[in-house]
Amino acid sequence: MNNKKHILIVGAGLTGAVIARELAEAGHAVRIIDSRSHIAGNCYSERDARTGIMVHTYGPHIFHTDNQTVWDYIHRFCTMMPYINRVKATAAGQVFSLPINLHTINQFFHTTCSPVQAKALIDSKSDKSLTDPQNFEQQALRFIGRELYQTFFKGYTIKQWGISPSALPAAILKRLPVRFTYDDNYFSHRYQGMPRDGYTALAAAILDHPLITVELNRSFQTEDRASCDHLFFTGPLDAYYQFAYGRLGYRTLDFEKFYDEGEFQGTAVMNYCDQDIPFTRITEHKYFSPWETHQGSVCYREYSRQSEPGDIPYYPVRQVDEKTMLARYVALASQETGVTFAGRLATYRYLDMDITIAEALAAAGRYLGCLRDATPMPAFVVDMT
Repeated sequence: MNNKKHILIVGAGLTGAVIARELAEAGHAVRIIDSRSHIAGNCYSERDARTGIMVHTYGPHIFHTDNQTVWDYIHRFCTMMPYINRVKATAAGQVFSLPINLHTINQFFHTTCSPVQAKALIDSKSDKSLTDPQNFEQQALRFIGRELYQTFFKGYTIKQWGISPSALPAAILKRLPVRFTYDDNYFSHRYQGMPRDGYTALAAAILDHPLITVELNRSFQTEDRASCDHLFFTGPLDAYYQFAYGRLGYRTLDFEKFYDEGEFQGTAVMNYCDQDIPFTRITEHKYFSPWETHQGSVCYREYSRQSEPGDIPYYPVRQVDEKTMLARYVALASQETGVTFAGRLATYRYLDMDITIAEALAAAGRYLGCLRDATPMPAFVVDMT
């Protein structure tokens, strides 16, 4: 093509891979650099050397979406296998199903409620004096009452976020539904599954194009911008500006790996809700690939803590101070030309994989449209307000 562009993408995770593929298929030359030794970002998966089990190295990633376009897109590059995430929780000396459902309610309250009776029971437990909940704790008390909140959410939330639930926004609880049926599917999306050969193979297939080159163990340098017509940056927004306004807050995870000769917990994910247990959950990775058979088992205990320089950032904190700092970085980035910030780190948001792919497709489409119409490509293609 006559107007072939040279694109540089920083980051070989899903965002970078999808943008690269879309632009390469449109005839542009794409170079990807990543500071890690592998592609696929935090959804990287690999075979455990001792057991042969496919391990989600940076914690479990379950694909779930209602987006038909995204579901069709990943099917171009991998075989998706059926997988339903059924989370269990150890709390107060018992094992329950999450999210809270009719079985959980009946077990916890030692009842045999019907759906209608369970709704009435939970309604009787709710704190109706909290007409306008201002934080996570108030929202929980208003929504499910003190007993369920203290058993399932208070300790776990303190461990996960390192702060009191009263300091977290009320909106977080919207991600923790209560069901008045026996449905224990953690997600409610139409499409759910796992790539048969793992997420690394999925990312590799997306990147498999003659106009895409990938360079690993390569950190971004400011002078790299001069080598391309446009830069897509998927790393941390504050790092791009060398933390000029400070570091945006994240939670990170530490993993304690251990083996079992057979079955350790009998399920993929077991949350530990009691605050006196230091880890948040144990994951048993053989159960993430139920179509495979393995004799032994490999598991991970997960510990959440504040992210420090050099750590892998997982969950953006997004409290008041972070939002103020973020606004300053966004204002600075919005003055840029020739660079677009995309993905969870560059936009400082927690993104599920389907949203990540959808936004990457949108970013690539926006860039191609700007080329066609001879209009400038914005620094952000999502609303950052």
